Amino acid sequence: MRRSGLLILMILVQFSVFAQKTNSKEENEVNSQVEILRQAMIDADGTKLKALTSDKLNYVHSNGNFQNQAEFIEGIVSGKSDFVTIDFQDQTITIQNDVAIVRHVLAAHTKDGGVDKDIKIGIMLVWQKQKSKWILIARQAYKLTT
Repeated sequence: MRRSGLLILMILVQFSVFAQKTNSKEENEVNSQVEILRQAMIDADGTKLKALTSDKLNYVHSNGNFQNQAEFIEGIVSGKSDFVTIDFQDQTITIQNDVAIVRHVLAAHTKDGGVDKDIKIGIMLVWQKQKSKWILIARQAYKLTT
């Protein structure tokens, strides 16, 4: 009786370790996509931004303004939203099946319309695994409370 209980426990531990390794791999993949997004926003790289985002993207700013994929990309590429630096702080990644929720604080220096400005806002990104690739499907920014 004890042997079968021990055997079951060992099997469960092995499945748990496998699940953690798989989740860690997925988290690394998502983290990599987030970093590519960060750099593409700084570089104003429309091609990379399009490849990273869903054509049905919901992109919401901290002031409540909503953009679709084309509007988001146009705002970055045109320089209307000109990011000089972006730093993602206190990032967490939670994965459930084919959806990843990434939360962080975005600290950035912008030069929108030639005006230097430092911003610090909260961000929630929603990524979905589509055809073995993580794609950004939604972004919600919010003002931080002090």
